[in-house]
Amino acid sequence: MHKFTLAATLLLAFAAPALAQQDHSAHGAAAPAAKLPAICLANAPQAPAPMAMQHGAGASDAHTELMAGMDAMNADMMAGGTATDIDVAFVCSMIPHHQGAIDMAKAELKHGDDPWAKEMAQGVITAQEKEIADMLTWLEKQPQ
Repeated sequence: MHKFTLAATLLLAFAAPALAQQDHSAHGAAAPAAKLPAICLANAPQAPAPMAMQHGAGASDAHTELMAGMDAMNADMMAGGTATDIDVAFVCSMIPHHQGAIDMAKAELKHGDDPWAKEMAQGVITAQEKEIADMLTWLEKQPQ
């Protein structure tokens, strides 16, 4: 029994980084539209991304897309937060946070039925896209 536990633990330890980097496009999730600029990633560790959230074997495509947006957001927020300057780190972390909201809103537009929720999702997309553009413009003006 102990050999099985050890083998399972080792398998998970070595498989986790590969699983964390799997492509979510197979689940219908869009790739993030706003990539982090170099200023955000200068201090980011080159280690594998954190383990993705567990979506459950019976999750619908809609739920899988919703959660995939959060997976990408979490990894990118952590990387962006490593910038040396705290103001830059804040903005670099907010870009993927906003992109995560956009990705989740797109999943709602694609799969949702409620008119109010769909209107809210469209409002989120409109507002967050503008704020991402504003943040990217601000970052361009920062000393490298």
